[in-house]
Amino acid sequence: MIEPVLSILADGKFHSGQALGKALGVSRSAIWKQIKLIEESGIEVYSVKGRGYRIPGGLDLLDRLLIDEALDPAVRDELKHIALNLVIPSTNAMAMEAVYRDGHGSLYLAEQQTAGRGRRGRSWASPFASNLYFSLTWQFNNGAAALEGLSLAVGIALIRGLKQLGVDDVQVKWPNDLLWRGKKLAGVLLEMSGDAAGECFVVIGVGINVRMPEAAAEDIEQPWTDLQQVLGIAPSRNKLLAELMNQLVPMLEQFSSEGFAPFKEEWQGANAHLDQQVNLHVGNRREQGVCRGVDQAGALLLETDGELQAFHGGEVSVRLA
Repeated sequence: MIEPVLSILADGKFHSGQALGKALGVSRSAIWKQIKLIEESGIEVYSVKGRGYRIPGGLDLLDRLLIDEALDPAVRDELKHIALNLVIPSTNAMAMEAVYRDGHGSLYLAEQQTAGRGRRGRSWASPFASNLYFSLTWQFNNGAAALEGLSLAVGIALIRGLKQLGVDDVQVKWPNDLLWRGKKLAGVLLEMSGDAAGECFVVIGVGINVRMPEAAAEDIEQPWTDLQQVLGIAPSRNKLLAELMNQLVPMLEQFSSEGFAPFKEEWQGANAHLDQQVNLHVGNRREQGVCRGVDQAGALLLETDGELQAFHGGEVSVRLA
C-alpha cells in the first residue's frame, strides 16, 4: 500500500496531498492514511501546511531495474528468482520457507526487517531503507562437511565487493563478521536445509550497515560503523548489492568445486585477530590463547602453551583478550 507513495517521496522534495492523490489515483484521505503507515515504519515525514509532505534527505530505495543494470550478465543469469519486499520479519526466514519452492539462486531483499537476527540468535538492527539486508539460496551436493569454511569465503567475497566501491581496510572476524577499524560493519548468517550427508541448500544471509540512524543503533551492544562513516557519503544500495553479488556468485561456484582452500591465504591476510591474544567462548567454557588464523577447512587455530587447537563453528565466539 505505501510503496507508490514512498517512491514519490523518495526524492526528498515536498509533494502536496492533492498532487500525490492525483498521481496515484486516490483521495487525499487515502494519502493521509498511507503517510501514517509510513511514519509507523519508523520513517520521518515532514508535513507542512500549504506545501505537503517531505521525507528529509530522501530515501535510497532498492530498485530491481537498477540492480539488474549493475549486475554482470553471467551473475544475472545465475539469479533465477529475485524477491524485493518492503517490510518482512527476516530475509533468511523467508528464504528458508521458500527454498524448495523457488530453489537454487533465489535472492530475497527487504527494505526493513522486523525480526532480523545474527549468529547465535542475536537481533540485527534493520531500520527502513537505511542498510542492506539480503539472503541468497545456493544448492550444494556434497553434504554439510564440505560446507566448512563457507562463511569465511562469503566474507572474502564481501570484502572484494566493497573494494569495488572504494572501501579499503575491511577485516574479517572469525567466523562471520566484517570489521572496519575494529568496528562491526557487516555480518553473515548461514542456515542449511536438506540432507546433511548429500544434497542440501544453504541460505546465505548478509546484513551491511550503510547509513545507520543513531536512534536505530541505540540497542547495539558493540562498536559499529557504517559505509557513510567509512566513505563520507553512503553509496547507492542498488550499486552496493550488485557489486556484492558480482563477487559472491563466482565465489560460490568456485567453493562448490574447490572448497575453502583457495580462499585461505586471502582470509588470513584480512584476519582482524591474527597473532593476538583472544578469548574463545565455547559453549559454557572459555579458552584463551593466541589466534594463529585458520586451517585448510576454515577451523580457527588457537595456540595455547605451545600447542595448536582447532575450533570449528557452532557455539564458538571470539573476543580480543
